[in-house]
Amino acid sequence: MARLFIFGLGYTAKRIAAVARSRAWHIDATGSAGNVDFADHAAVVQALEAATHVLSSVPPDRKTASDPVLDRYREALQGRPLFYLSSTGVYGDQQGAWVDESSPTGTGRRNARSDADAAWMAMNAHVFRLPGIYGPGRSALERVCDGKARRIDMPGQVFSRVHVDDIVSGVIAALIQDAPPGAYNLGDDFPASGNAVTEFACRLLGVEPPPLQTLEEANLSEMALGFYSENRRVANGKAKRVLGWRPEYSTFAEGLSALLGS
Repeated sequence: MARLFIFGLGYTAKRIAAVARSRAWHIDATGSAGNVDFADHAAVVQALEAATHVLSSVPPDRKTASDPVLDRYREALQGRPLFYLSSTGVYGDQQGAWVDESSPTGTGRRNARSDADAAWMAMNAHVFRLPGIYGPGRSALERVCDGKARRIDMPGQVFSRVHVDDIVSGVIAALIQDAPPGAYNLGDDFPASGNAVTEFACRLLGVEPPPLQTLEEANLSEMALGFYSENRRVANGKAKRVLGWRPEYSTFAEGLSALLGS
């Protein structure tokens, strides 16, 4: 029986686990919804010894800037296929240019994430670099309804994004195909401005879009300001070629329309 051990059963990993279970995989996992305590070294090592595949969705520790999974369990991870959910933030600001898996990393604001990405690559892992994730309960629709949506006056600013279900299908494709290790960008086919996404969500909901604001007027958090400091388009061709993957929601319009109807 195929057995998947998951470090960090969060928003995306829960959905990966559900699809894997539907394919008769056995799942062990850490996290609040998991069955293994991350701090119980013996229990984790025992589960890892039984695992045929290992997935980590645990981000770097903000205080130590290191990867907690590799810090504690690097040796126990040896000898089995490894999968890691990373971020396209590793590519840094590209002034709107396209990046792919061959583009340099480690030049952006998220140095800890870049270091963790590189560490998992050195472990010969399958590293999935993810842009902004949206899906049920976590999209522009909720931000508009909650009064938290913003339109920022930054001409030329674009982002890539991905529906959570398309992350799931990409990871599952790699799991079941014995895909070659390395980096894979999983994003939709249509990088676009945050304003375009907000405006489309407003049209779906039948409400007026929020006014255009400068960054200063928007009074954004430090994390959100950092998000707007980078501008890039993320290419997904490698995942299509190597994994045979195609995003079900190739644009934000398809993704948001499906979420509204769900």
